[in-house]
Amino acid sequence: MRADRLVSLVLLLRRHGQLSAATLARELEVSTRTVLRDIEALSAAGVPVYAERGRHGGFALLPGFRTELTGLNHDEALALLVAGSRRGAQVFGLGSSLASAMLKVVDALPESYRRTAAGAAERLLIDPEIDLLSRRVAEEELPDEVVAEVRRAVFAGHRLRIRYEAGDAEPEWRTVDPIGLVTVREQGYLLATRLGEDRTYRLSRILAAEELDEPAQRPDRVDLDRVWQERGTRFRAGGEQVAVVLRVRPARREELVGTALAVLAEEPDGEWLRMEVTFQDSRHAEWAVWQLSTGAEALEPQWLRESLRDRAGAVAARYGEGRERPESLAPE
Repeated sequence: MRADRLVSLVLLLRRHGQLSAATLARELEVSTRTVLRDIEALSAAGVPVYAERGRHGGFALLPGFRTELTGLNHDEALALLVAGSRRGAQVFGLGSSLASAMLKVVDALPESYRRTAAGAAERLLIDPEIDLLSRRVAEEELPDEVVAEVRRAVFAGHRLRIRYEAGDAEPEWRTVDPIGLVTVREQGYLLATRLGEDRTYRLSRILAAEELDEPAQRPDRVDLDRVWQERGTRFRAGGEQVAVVLRVRPARREELVGTALAVLAEEPDGEWLRMEVTFQDSRHAEWAVWQLSTGAEALEPQWLRESLRDRAGAVAARYGEGRERPESLAPE
C-alpha cells in the first residue's frame, strides 16, 4: 500500500507542479505527518523532491524528472488492459492508437504484473460483438479520415466544416462550432453549435469534414454529461410525442425502458407493472409495444389497442390459412 501511495504522490507532483503537504494529504487520504514521512522516503530513494518555504510554499519535483510505469499495481494494469476492449475508442477513430498504447503499457510493466494482469484480462469480456441470442451489435461505418478531422477540430477548439446527410435530405455543407464527442450504444455523436443554436450530429452521417483555422465559439470548459442530459431532455420534450399507458411483465421492463423516450409513471399492478411512457411518435409506440408480444398490454390510447389488435389479427389470419405441403414432405 505504501509503494502505491508513493507512486501516487510523485504523479500528483508531476501533474500539478507544486502542492502543499495539506493538499497532498487530502488527495492521498492520509495525515500530513504521513505525507512528510513519504517525502523523506522518496528523497532517500533518489527522487528529486524539494521544498519551497513560505506561505505559498509546498513540495515539487525538479524540472524534467520522469517516472516509469512500473509503479502500476495489478488492478491498475488490469483496468488499462480492459479499457482496451471498449468500443468507444473505435467510435472516435482511436482504436489503433489505443491498441498501440496498450502494448506500450504492457511492455513497461514488471514481468510478474505482466503475466498476472494479462491472464486476468483474458477472463473478462466487455461488450462482445453478439449477445446470447447471437444478435450482432450494429456497428456504424465511420471513415477514419473523417472522424480524425472531427476529433482534431474538437481538441484544437477550431471551427469545423462538415458535409452532413440529415435523414432523407440531400447532403449539404455547414460550418459548426464543435463542443465535444459522445458515444452511446455504439453510436457516436458530435455536439456543436451552429449560428448560436445547439446542434447534435450523428458521426455516421458526416460524409466529409474539414478543420478550419478559425477558433470555435465555445466556452473554455464544458460538462459534457450535463450538456448531453439537457439536449436529451429538450429532444424528448419536442415533436409530436405519444404517451402510452400499459401493463408490462417485470421481466420485460428493461426492454420497454430501453426503447421508450421517458418513463412518466410506474406502479405495481398485481403480477404486472402499470407504466406510463412516451414514444417519439405513433409508429414508434406501435413498434415498441409489438416487440414485447404478450409481455405487455397497451391500455391507452384506444387507437394503439386497435392498431395492435388489427396487426395481430392479420398475422393470425396469415398463419391460419391452409397451405399445401410440398410433395417431398407429404406422408406416403
